[in-house]
This record gives sequence, structure tokens and C-alpha cells, in this order.
Amino acid sequence: MSAITVDVAGSTFRPARDARRTQLRLTARGRAVVWVLAGLLGLAGLLGAQAASAGTPPPAQPVETYVVAPGETLWGIAVGLAEPGEDVRDVVAELVELNGLPGVALRAGQQILLPAGR
Repeated sequence: MSAITVDVAGSTFRPARDARRTQLRLTARGRAVVWVLAGLLGLAGLLGAQAASAGTPPPAQPVETYVVAPGETLWGIAVGLAEPGEDVRDVVAELVELNGLPGVALRAGQQILLPAGR
């Protein structure tokens, strides 16, 4: 903490000690530590980015193109594709994901992809 002295006779305020700011000075060891930390951070960034992109893409799924007829629904198409005992809702979700559909609505003449071999 700094103190302020008061000169009553001249009414001058001045700091009790010199309030100059000092510059940060690093020793040789301090500079070495900063460089080593910067290098480690850079290396961690490179290794982290490389590990994130090291995955392999999923295998391609064989598909067939199907043209939607008037009056057909995604549910009706899924019922025809579902295996015995398979939940039709799962097949509908698979078709929505496979085709990148925003919902389950279809239009007559629309081309959609169906998993081949179902």
C-alpha cells in the first residue's frame, strides 16, 4: 500500500514513494519455461486435432431408388420393408435418416432411397 503525505504549508499532495510501473523481466530460466509451455500447448493442439480426425467412415450401405406413388405414405412403405417382429417405427426412422427428410411427409413422384435387400 502506498501512503500520501500532505505538505500543509504549500498544500501539495505527493506520493510517499515512487509510483512508477516496473517492467516484467524474465530470467533465462523463466524464458525457458515459457517456451516449453508454449511448445507443449502447440503439440497438444496438433495431437488433439489428429486424434479427432483419425476415424474411418462407415461402410457404404447399398440402396435402391424408389418412386413414391400417389397416396403412399412413409409408414406404408416401412410396413412393406419391416422384417417380421421388427418395429415399424424403427424402419420409418431409418428411412427418414437415410433420405435426410425433414419429416415423414412424401409427395407423389418423389424419389427416395430404400435399403437394398430388405
